[in-house]
Amino acid sequence: MHLPVSDRLMTVEEVADFLGVPIATLYQWRHKGTGPVAFRVGRFLRYDPGDVRVWLEAQAGVSHGVG
Repeated sequence: MHLPVSDRLMTVEEVADFLGVPIATLYQWRHKGTGPVAFRVGRFLRYDPGDVRVWLEAQAGVSHGVG
């Protein structure tokens, strides 16, 4: 059984595809503390879709001089 994306955590691959960035970029952002919030689940990183959207909206505000 697969849950809709909105009801489950996203993988690194899914977030990279959603944002249109390489997977390595997500790891770099995590290391720098500048990317969306990620959680360790065992040895894997997972992202809450809501957190990714909030982060993306914040980035849009920064690039347009808002906030």
